[in-house]
Amino acid sequence: MLRLRQICLVAHELQPAVEGLSEVFGLTTCFHDPAVGVYGLENALLPVGTNFLEVVAPVEAGTAAGRYLARRGGDGGYMVILQCDDVEARRDRMGELGVRIANPLNYGDFTGIQLHPRDTGGSMLETDQNEGSLAPDGPWHPAGDNWQNAVRTDRTRAMVGAELQSPDPATLAARWGRILDRPVVADASGVPELALDNATLRFVEAADGRGEGLGGIDLQAADRGAILSAAEARGLTVRGDSISLCGTRFRMV
Repeated sequence: MLRLRQICLVAHELQPAVEGLSEVFGLTTCFHDPAVGVYGLENALLPVGTNFLEVVAPVEAGTAAGRYLARRGGDGGYMVILQCDDVEARRDRMGELGVRIANPLNYGDFTGIQLHPRDTGGSMLETDQNEGSLAPDGPWHPAGDNWQNAVRTDRTRAMVGAELQSPDPATLAARWGRILDRPVVADASGVPELALDNATLRFVEAADGRGEGLGGIDLQAADRGAILSAAEARGLTVRGDSISLCGTRFRMV
């Protein structure tokens, strides 16, 4: 099992980013994880169906997130976080592939591996396992104990994909395919994709001047009109079914 469970965005300021996501997509914050304080960050998690959007923001100087903001020229996508059913097998695979684990995670019933971005390319990549039910609405330590009470689906139903951009998307896709042990296929227009159990990772040419990174998120809309109206009311850039918010392209599918 390999499931998209969480996408992390990084912002200079937490509250404006969270307010924008909440107002446009009809989301509610379920948890602020105190564990990120050790990295000099504050955060908020917002359920999108049974997945999560996380926003982190530096509260100290000299953080990795702050350096990432400077390198990519502002707010944007930061991390792709997956859920698996055997993190130890994936840890062993990283050793076989020579992919470094930058940060091993262990919170008792929740363990994970955060991979070194120089070995993955594209963005930070993390794979986690949470003991207990593997149901899509099952426990997820980073989101707190009662995240299900914060789910709102009247405007946005689900998070169903992420878009990684690169000067060489085919090579990046092949690298992620090896790491995740999933085949890479081309869509109808030749764009390389990697299928997870509940979502698709898409690899595209970097064309926005920001270089390689996590550039977009695909959302399944329940009320497209309400989303577009809210985005326009906030003065956001809207191109067709795509909205630019927190330095990220949100595509409604």
